[in-house]
Amino acid sequence: MKNIKKAVRVFNKQIGLKRLVYLMALPVVFIACKIEVSEEVANVTDKNSPWQLMRQIVDNLKEPTFQDISYNIVDFGAIADGVTNNSDAFSKAIEKCYEMGGGKVIVPSGKFYTGPIHLKSNINLFLEKGSVIVFSTNPSDYYPLVHTSYEGMELMNYSPLIYAYQANNIAVTGDGVLNGQASNENWWPWSMGNKYGWKEGMPSQRDSLNLPRLMKFGENGSPLNKRVFGDNHYLRPTFIEPFNCSNVLIKGVKIINAPFWVIHPIKSKNVIVDGVTIDSHGPNNDGCNPEYSKNILIKNCTFNTGDDCIAIKAGRDGEGRRVAIKSENIVVQNCKMIDGHGGVVIGSEMSAGVSNVFVDNCTMDSPNLDRAIRIKTNSRRGGTVDGVYVRNIEVGQVKEAVLKINMFYGIYSNQTGTFIPEVRNILLENINVKNGGEFGILARGYVESPIQNVTLKNVVIAKAKKEISIENVANIKLVNTKINGLPVEEIK
Repeated sequence: MKNIKKAVRVFNKQIGLKRLVYLMALPVVFIACKIEVSEEVANVTDKNSPWQLMRQIVDNLKEPTFQDISYNIVDFGAIADGVTNNSDAFSKAIEKCYEMGGGKVIVPSGKFYTGPIHLKSNINLFLEKGSVIVFSTNPSDYYPLVHTSYEGMELMNYSPLIYAYQANNIAVTGDGVLNGQASNENWWPWSMGNKYGWKEGMPSQRDSLNLPRLMKFGENGSPLNKRVFGDNHYLRPTFIEPFNCSNVLIKGVKIINAPFWVIHPIKSKNVIVDGVTIDSHGPNNDGCNPEYSKNILIKNCTFNTGDDCIAIKAGRDGEGRRVAIKSENIVVQNCKMIDGHGGVVIGSEMSAGVSNVFVDNCTMDSPNLDRAIRIKTNSRRGGTVDGVYVRNIEVGQVKEAVLKINMFYGIYSNQTGTFIPEVRNILLENINVKNGGEFGILARGYVESPIQNVTLKNVVIAKAKKEISIENVANIKLVNTKINGLPVEEIK
């Protein structure tokens, strides 16, 4: 108690009584703002413990290494005319490399058309400068169906464009381009989006036997062998999906025109995404979606997307609660976010929970970027978000809010249920914003489950139409923070 009273006196002296009243009773604020970390880092106790944990995560992640053996796809019959289907050449080169204990499969300069590419352990798919892999838009080329996932629910569906299942030590690297060729003429209309080529009477993922049927399977716990989709169900494939993999590297490549989610590590560990450029403005074109995954580093990347730049997932509703694998220890560093629904987002499919997310030294700026940091969930999702730490961010402009936390997020149909989510321990520090859009801070929690422990420190939002709009937020602490030129204690 003696240490607490001393800290209270220091805190009171620093921020003054007026802000103290604004923020509610100080002892509650101080005690509730204790940072919780996972068991493996419970020994970290200094005042910078979140950032100490971030350093530990980054330091412990190492790029996979490969044998110094190379196999060029041209030597296996690949033709760089942009027309010939080179699926067989890719498959043969990867199989040969795998049989020899792994190494590098080289895609030389040129335009290579193909169906899906399946990686195996110890394979580095390397794209030389000037190389372009152009993927088929014919759904039948994505057979046989594989074990994959769609919006937080597992199923048998079209193969991702680049897929690895239960593999270790894999990579997609180089200076080339991966072109999914998705457009309003293929893949995208299945979303039922008018702006993406869908017209009344056309089939879509929202038809009753498609995504709604998968949602029922997910909620009821139906076995995988019952969840067979593919043709005539209009559920688009992801672009790059390591499924239940470890030690994964995606580095240097440019990815364009994705059918659906772009990079989707699911049930995977130790994943590095480094220096990747994503430019894809289709429906659900999230840039990177770690799901049920742990120890993820996303750095030096540029995201220009039709949906969230980065969206951290952990399963939808009953499915996520059954799988019960948190997404945790996720670091985003030195990235640039341009267009997107959000810069770094958690949810909405996060029912298994998300913890220890770090966003450091990023820039976000576009009239088409809706929010900088966003957490979205609802009472069908449930789940807990615990520990989102953001620092050293430069925001030019966003459309809606710098920080948005919405525990009543809804899409498709009624999203009201009995699984009340929890959101706690959110820190933003050293954030500089020129134009925060409609709101500086927009947060809405439940009376029975308020958003807990939100701290803004050294945050300056030069312009916002409305400074703060919050409902049911407990223990909010605003330190040296200004919006529209006013210290927060002067905001009415």
